[in-house]
Amino acid sequence: MSEKTVYIGMSGGVDSSLSAALLKEQGYIPVGVFMKNWTADIAGMSCSWREDYQDAKRVASKLGIELRVYDFQKQYREKVVDYMVEGYRAGRTPNPDIVCNQEVKFKLFLETALSEGATYISTGHYVRSTAGRLYMGTDTNKDQSYFLYRVSKQALQKSLFPIGSLVKSQVREMAKDRGLSTADKKDSQGICFVGKVGIKEFLLQELGTQPHGPIVDQNGKEIGKHDGALFYTIGQRHGLQLGGGLPYYVVDKNMDTNTVYVSQLLDDERMWRSNLSLADIHWIREPHKNQKLSIRTRYRAPLIDARVDGNTVQLAFPVRAITAGQSAVIYDRDEVLGGGIIQ
Repeated sequence: MSEKTVYIGMSGGVDSSLSAALLKEQGYIPVGVFMKNWTADIAGMSCSWREDYQDAKRVASKLGIELRVYDFQKQYREKVVDYMVEGYRAGRTPNPDIVCNQEVKFKLFLETALSEGATYISTGHYVRSTAGRLYMGTDTNKDQSYFLYRVSKQALQKSLFPIGSLVKSQVREMAKDRGLSTADKKDSQGICFVGKVGIKEFLLQELGTQPHGPIVDQNGKEIGKHDGALFYTIGQRHGLQLGGGLPYYVVDKNMDTNTVYVSQLLDDERMWRSNLSLADIHWIREPHKNQKLSIRTRYRAPLIDARVDGNTVQLAFPVRAITAGQSAVIYDRDEVLGGGIIQ
């Protein structure tokens, strides 16, 4: 293999398609890899992996590059799916995409590619990286750096992100200019392995019907029944089926008593937090003591000034609907330093 051999993860979408094309134009020798992570149909809906694979094949053929298939279903189930299901069972709201990047795309895929002679791997993520450091993508609306904070510095040194300095409209236009069949393909929706099926339907398939329990309002009054506390997340408004009037928001839940707490008060103190405790912290580049940093508490949430002391985060002001199991990602301006799991 050449020192410029790059194994590019091709999902059948426009982002990875253009990434492969750009790598070839830049003088690399791209080898396409379709990662078969999840193929099961869910809740009566067909999994789209076959269509995605055919789209990846068409692009690889157009570019004149090889397309290999890596079957990671067993490892994906163990590392990503089981982690997510157990998190929900415990009352948390985990983010499977973050674990997928950490354990599959930038570990298992990387290790397999390097063992076959690759010098680098590449993906279609909207991020930028240099010398093992990770930065936000230029397209602030599509930036995916939040999902990559658990990737190791060593993995980043072996990873290329060809579209990190582009915006989505440019990506589609450039793909169209190159005659790529995925140029107008819609972005995938839903969690990484479920697609068009919602998280509740997926959890019902995995865990079965859950015991119903009380919904209690801000006055301590039971005002309805829920169909399983694990399905609800802090800040949730829809799906409560509590009738008309002012909307209710989920402000807390107790898994031991199977109780969901709601409130009509937007300033309910249970829905606002300015102090966070993080677990399982991962650093790409550890900050200096007392360094002024920014925190993102969920994907696409605004950056908030914060102080980080060990596993404790002090936000500059209270933030609504911070949820246990989600990640708080720590930035120094546009650079991702690391982050942890919100407790």
